[in-house]
Amino acid sequence: MALAKEIEKRKSESSDEIVETIYFGGGTPSVLSSHEINFLIDTVYLHYAVAENPEITLEANPDDLSMERIAELANSKVNRLSIGIQSFFEDDLTMMNRAHNADEAKASLAEAIKHFDNISVDLIYGIPGMSNQKWQQNINTALSFGIPHISSYALTVEPKTALNKLIQTGKITAPKDEVAQEHFEILVDTLQANGFVHYELSNFGKPDYFSKNNSAYWLGKKYIGIGPSAHSYDGISRSWNIANNSLYLQAIAKDELPNEVEILSVSDRYNEYIMTGLRTIWGVSLQKILDDFGQEYLDYLSKQVKKFTDDGLVIIEGDILKASSKGKFLADGIASDLFLINLD
Repeated sequence: MALAKEIEKRKSESSDEIVETIYFGGGTPSVLSSHEINFLIDTVYLHYAVAENPEITLEANPDDLSMERIAELANSKVNRLSIGIQSFFEDDLTMMNRAHNADEAKASLAEAIKHFDNISVDLIYGIPGMSNQKWQQNINTALSFGIPHISSYALTVEPKTALNKLIQTGKITAPKDEVAQEHFEILVDTLQANGFVHYELSNFGKPDYFSKNNSAYWLGKKYIGIGPSAHSYDGISRSWNIANNSLYLQAIAKDELPNEVEILSVSDRYNEYIMTGLRTIWGVSLQKILDDFGQEYLDYLSKQVKKFTDDGLVIIEGDILKASSKGKFLADGIASDLFLINLD
């Protein structure tokens, strides 16, 4: 299998690292059989140092999760499911061109909680025509299953999609920022009242159920992505595999890595740290800015952030700069205003 061959070929990239999380995502990984999943996991164990209890997540859509399939996955080495629910309402799913329906969404969760303790669901907010009450029902339905993690994102309209065409032809209205912000605030208030920690802009987890995979990314840890289109990061450079499946397979068969590499400048790494840090409860360490990037970067950040601290959108607690509760929804926009373009 080409994926296993790439896993083996790239083992030198992680010679000094402990693998804490294995994540099957980025497409339709649930089409893999349990045998294939276990084979890939075993390949990681064979060539890498793996933590004692790694988080092993599989992304799946409700229409992929029959009773038999969930039972099969429960007997594999996967210990966490991330289920792309998006909405529990039929009209929303139809508009977003999802393959599953509302009944399948509920049935997949009802079955999954019988076999898995660690489950995350994805929900989409800011959908055109979705009232605050309807959005609240979506959240309440997810909570009724007792799941410990929710990832939630504002609806984005991609070019050349059915949703984009519906908007262009006037059949539905375009998403509105003010609606998305109202939905976001309802989400934050409801989940925090139910014991969830808002640990990253789009992610909410009960204590001990933060996604190790998500957290590693937002904390700037190294990761290796395997397969077509997969991205990797080692702290200094970013790389990405070719997207074309056939060309990927041909390259692996020739014992070549089909990827491109970008060496990140100091400014790139500073900007990345600002973007990721500001989205999380861990924030941006001013001492780290000084230690890793120097006084010039710290002076620039201090100057740029002042208008946001004056407006109460950003707060500084000791050494840590964070988005305030008022500024969380705007965290990405604030971060972009703190970016520094080319001092290197």
